[in-house]
Amino acid sequence: MGAASPAAAESYGSTLAERLEALKLALPPTTRLLAVSKGHPADLVRQAAALGQRSFGESRLQEAIAKQEQLADGPDLDWHFIGRLQANKARAVLRRFGTIHSVDSLALAERLQRIAAEEGLAPGILLQVKFRADPAKTGFDPAEVRALGAELGRLEPLRCLGLMTIAPLGLTPEARLELFRECRDLADALGLPDCSMGMSGDWHEAIAAGSTWVRLGSVLFGSRPIQP
Repeated sequence: MGAASPAAAESYGSTLAERLEALKLALPPTTRLLAVSKGHPADLVRQAAALGQRSFGESRLQEAIAKQEQLADGPDLDWHFIGRLQANKARAVLRRFGTIHSVDSLALAERLQRIAAEEGLAPGILLQVKFRADPAKTGFDPAEVRALGAELGRLEPLRCLGLMTIAPLGLTPEARLELFRECRDLADALGLPDCSMGMSGDWHEAIAAGSTWVRLGSVLFGSRPIQP
């Protein structure tokens, strides 16, 4: 798995409009497109918004704030935070994003709960779950999420919408499909509707397993011109 190459993006069309239409046609009605705009300029987000895309994913707070300010004169957009969230940035992220895909510990969830209550906010969250050993990723152990069970409802005003997972590099398509199915099964067992899984290199397996959000960046926008 990995980011799609610019050539892979071109395979869906030579323009943003063509790629966006092709990707949306390829998704089942139960799967929504989260356009990962991190590393891409605000003008490209504006173009996608003009084509009807409303949900965008960012992982670097300062970059996202700059884009949101540049786009303030446009339509209302649905901003999702998808990067690792540092505790000291929790309040700023809550103020800027309606959904957070990367809640990777109970301590972080409780911090977000406290701050959201103080701010009068009710954001959606997804718990990041680590189904395979991967030193590059953080997340809940599946058994830990199962043990939380009914406790998830006590995180109000946070709205626990579902689970998020990222497949480690090097897995075969069959292994990725199995991992994604485990995520879907766990979400179903907990009565959670959403699974955020699948990126530009593995979204086909993710939708086959029941993903409700696919996070597509390079396959939609091409390579990233903005560097961290």
